[in-house]
Amino acid sequence: MNNKSTLIGFVLIAAILFGWMYFMSPSKEQIAEQQRIQDSIRRVRLEQMALDSLRQAERQAEMQLAALQTDTAQTQLDSLGLALQQQNALRDKYGIFAVSSQGSDQTWTIENKLQKLTFSSKGGFLKQVELKDYKTYDSLPLISFDPETVKFDLSFFAQNRIVNTSQFYFQPYMNGKPYTGGDMTVAEGDSVVFALRLPTSEANKYLEYVYTVRYDNYMMDFDIRTVGLKDVIASNADYMTIDWAVDLMKQEKSTDRFAGETVYYKSLTDKDVDHLNEQKDSEQTVNNKLKWVSFKQRFFCNVIVAKDEFENAKMATRTLRSNNPRYFKSMAANIEVPYDITAETNVIPMQLYFGPNHFKTLRSYGIGLQDQINLGNFFLIRWINYGVIAVFNWLSSYGWNYGIVILILTILIKTLLFPLAFKSYKSSAITRVLKPEMEAINTKYPKEEDAMKKQQAVLNLQRQAGVSPASGCLPALLQFPILIAIFRFFPASIELRQQPFLWADDLSTYDSIIEFPKFLGMDHLSLFTLLMTITTFIYTYVNNKQMDYSSNPQMKPMKWMMYLMPIMFFGIFNNYSSGLSYYYMLVNIITFIQMFIFRKMINEDKVRATIEENKRKPQKKSNFMKRLEEAQKQQAKLQQQQKKR
Repeated sequence: MNNKSTLIGFVLIAAILFGWMYFMSPSKEQIAEQQRIQDSIRRVRLEQMALDSLRQAERQAEMQLAALQTDTAQTQLDSLGLALQQQNALRDKYGIFAVSSQGSDQTWTIENKLQKLTFSSKGGFLKQVELKDYKTYDSLPLISFDPETVKFDLSFFAQNRIVNTSQFYFQPYMNGKPYTGGDMTVAEGDSVVFALRLPTSEANKYLEYVYTVRYDNYMMDFDIRTVGLKDVIASNADYMTIDWAVDLMKQEKSTDRFAGETVYYKSLTDKDVDHLNEQKDSEQTVNNKLKWVSFKQRFFCNVIVAKDEFENAKMATRTLRSNNPRYFKSMAANIEVPYDITAETNVIPMQLYFGPNHFKTLRSYGIGLQDQINLGNFFLIRWINYGVIAVFNWLSSYGWNYGIVILILTILIKTLLFPLAFKSYKSSAITRVLKPEMEAINTKYPKEEDAMKKQQAVLNLQRQAGVSPASGCLPALLQFPILIAIFRFFPASIELRQQPFLWADDLSTYDSIIEFPKFLGMDHLSLFTLLMTITTFIYTYVNNKQMDYSSNPQMKPMKWMMYLMPIMFFGIFNNYSSGLSYYYMLVNIITFIQMFIFRKMINEDKVRATIEENKRKPQKKSNFMKRLEEAQKQQAKLQQQQKKR
C-alpha cells in the first residue's frame, strides 16, 4: 500500500514539474529579447575590457618612456663623465698637445715635373714618394719606400713629458691660412709652400713642418718651425731628435755587391763620405757634426740634409722579415738637431732629396752627395772615373744608343792606351828575339844554386839589347787602374738603367738568354758575359803563344792560371751589368786588332839587328846591376862557407 502511494506521489510531482516547465517556458520573442540583452551586455563588457587594455598600455608606455628618459639622462651624464675622463687622461699624457692626439688620417699629394709626393696628416711627414721618370725592373711605378711602414718622428721634452710628433694629427696650411683644398700641381718655373701644423690648446702656439716643392728639382726645402713654445719645451732641451726609418723597396732585377746599398753620411769634420757595412746588418753611432744622412740603394737614395748641421747620429741597416713581396732592406737614423731654447720662434732649416744617384745631379748641390756613388775607394781610381764620366756624358748628349756610346768610349780609351800597349808588345817581341840566348843561359846554369848567376846573365843580356826588365810589365801595370775604374763605373751608371742594346733589355743588369735551376750559385746564362769569356780565352791563347815560359820554369804555372781566370771572371760577371761585359768584350776585340797592327809595325829582323848593334856599344852598369852583382858575391861567399862546414 505504501509503495503504491509513493509511486503515485512521484508521478504527480513529475506531472506538476513538467507542467510548470511548459507553462513557464519563455516564448520565441522573449528568448530573442533575452539574447539581445545578453549580446548588449557582452559588447559593453568587451568595450570596457578593450578600453581598460588601452589605458593599461598607455600607462605602461608612459612608465617605459619615463624610465628611458631617466636612463638616457644617466647615459649622457656617464658619457660626459667618460669624455671628461678621457680628456683629462689625454691632457695628462700629452699636455698642451692633447688637442691634436685624435683625428682622421688625411693625405695630400703635391706633384711636380719629377716627383709625386704624398703627405699624411698623421705625423705630418711624407707617406709616399714616387719618381715619375723611372719604373721598377718589372715596369711598376717606382716608389722610394714602403708607405705602410715609413716612420718619421720628431721628439722633444715638454711639460715634463716626451712628445713624439708621429702620434699626432697635423693640420694643412697654405700661406699661413688653413688649407681646405685637395691635391696640388707645381706649375713650370714655380714652387709650392705647404705646411702641416701641429696645434696646441693655446692660441698662437704650435709646431709645423714647412715643405717647399719646386717644379723641376728632386731636392725640397724642409723646415721645422716652433712658434710660442719657448715656455712649453724644456728650458734645458737644446736639441730635438729625428727618428727616421724606412723599408726600401726592390727596384732592380739583380743586386751588385759593389752597389753600396747602405746608409751613407757626410761629416763636417771629415772630407770624405763614410758609410755603414754594405754586405751585412750594421749599426754605428757618430759623435760628430754631420751635413747629411742618406738611405742609399744602387740607383736611388733618400737623403736628409742639414742647412746648418746635425749634432750626432745613430744609424743602422737591417734585413728583416716582411709581408711585402718587394721588401729589400730596412734603414734607420736617429739624428739630433740643434734647438735654440731662448727664441720665441725657432726655425730648423733642412732639405730632403728623393731621387736618382745621377753623378751630375748630385754634384750640382755642392755638398758631396755624388761621393756616395761607388766609383772606387782609391783616389786615382775615382779621378779616372771622373774623366770617364765627363766623356760618357759628352757622348750621351748626342742621343745615341748607349751600346754605341760604350763602343766609342772603348775605342777612345784604347786609343789613349795605344802607346803603352805598343811598348808592351814591343817588349814581348824583343823577348821572342832573345829566346835563343835565353835558352843558352838556362843550359849554362841548370842548377838551383846558380840562380843568381842565371839572373845576372839574363839582366846583362837585356841590358846589352837595350831592354828594361820592367818594360814589359810596366805598361800593363799602368793600364790596370783604368781597368779597375771601368769595373766600378758601369755598374754604378744610372744612365744604363733600362737602356736596351741588341738582345739586352737593360745594360745595367745581366742579359739572360737561358734560365735554369740554381747551380754553383748561378740560375741563368748571360750572353755578353759568355762572349767576353770566349774572347778572353782567345786572347789568352794568342798571348801565351807569344810568351816564352821556357826561360823561366817558375812562370809555367802562370800559363795555366791565365786559362782559369776567364772561367773565374765568367762566374763573377754573369750576374753583373751586361754593359760591363760588353765593354770587356770590346776591349778584347780591339786588342786583337791592335796586335795585328803591331805585327805590321814591328819587324823582328830589324829588332834583332838593333839588339846586335846595342851589344857592340859600351854599356854602363846601372846602380841596380851593381847591387845585384854585390848580392851575388855575398851569396857566393855564403855558399863557400857552408861547403867548408
